[in-house]
Amino acid sequence: MKKRVLLGMSGGVDSSVTGHILREQGHDVVGVTMKVWPQDCISRAEDKCCGPQAVADARNVAHSLGIPHYVVDEADQFERLVIDYFTSEYQAGRTPNPCVMCNEKLKFGNLWQKAEALGCDYIATGHYAIIEHHDARAVLRKGVDPRKDQSYFLFSLRQEQLLRAMTPLGTMTKPAIREIAHSLGLKVADKIDSQEICFVPGNDYKAFLRSHLGEKEFHRGEIYDVDGNFVAEHDGIEMFTIGQRKGLPGGSPRPRYVIDIDAQNNRVIVGDIEDLVCDEFEIDRVNWIARDLPNEDVDLTVKIRYSHPGTRATVTPLANHRARVRLHEPQRAVTPGQAAVIYDGDVVIGGGWICRKESLVPA
Repeated sequence: MKKRVLLGMSGGVDSSVTGHILREQGHDVVGVTMKVWPQDCISRAEDKCCGPQAVADARNVAHSLGIPHYVVDEADQFERLVIDYFTSEYQAGRTPNPCVMCNEKLKFGNLWQKAEALGCDYIATGHYAIIEHHDARAVLRKGVDPRKDQSYFLFSLRQEQLLRAMTPLGTMTKPAIREIAHSLGLKVADKIDSQEICFVPGNDYKAFLRSHLGEKEFHRGEIYDVDGNFVAEHDGIEMFTIGQRKGLPGGSPRPRYVIDIDAQNNRVIVGDIEDLVCDEFEIDRVNWIARDLPNEDVDLTVKIRYSHPGTRATVTPLANHRARVRLHEPQRAVTPGQAAVIYDGDVVIGGGWICRKESLVPA
């Protein structure tokens, strides 16, 4: 059945080919590019999906495909919902995942108001994930290309968001998509995929925090080892992430790693690589997608970060949208603030945000 679909266009090859596929399927497609760059980073965003060049590329592709194209200004919302979240997480000693937040709050969130205003039934993106609609319930699955699968970044979408979402590229591979782009003569066919956070120039998050927050907003403090010994002073907990090895002050005969960040006392805890190993943790703000809330322990697969291959774990639902995850094989660098996404085979069951355990060193 023909539907009117709002297509989020980033100016890249993926969303461009998505537009072609939707048209081939008979849908009425409207292209939209979100202007999300705030003024303090616009001059550094030329080659980003939030930059001026992206808008120009998306507009050219829309013209080639014969679909209308609009630009919507979401800069204020992006600043509030994504960038403020990004900076506040580092200030709290956690490592953020802004792509998840952007998908939930903007691409499949605020953008729906624009879709409704344009008379659209669905929102489509170029994500490599499969969304199946079964009557009143949606199922989120991994994309078939394991190197590109982005289902991890969509775990926090609610059922009402998934039911009005379309991701046609989930059943395809990247080479096949570029081949289609070449066959259509699209100028973005060989455009390089961004490997960075869209609003962080050069992927240097520390420099971004310095320019965005200012030095006075950094939480300076001390570095201790796991035995409680003072190691050195530091210029801000914002400069550290769990598992970090480079840039740690103080001499040591063995490599040191950041194993904990105590935001309450502005302390960074360092230790050996073995101290990074974790076999149990809790997640909060859990979003259960594929089934009703489990009422007992269930063995599933959990990814503790996007690049993680996944590992078997026993998941126990808890009160207040929390869950306990017991890993069958201990993993390194389970990082507070990152998402733990739960799978049953290729189906996303749900996920939540990794919580911090009690500090390893007393205040």
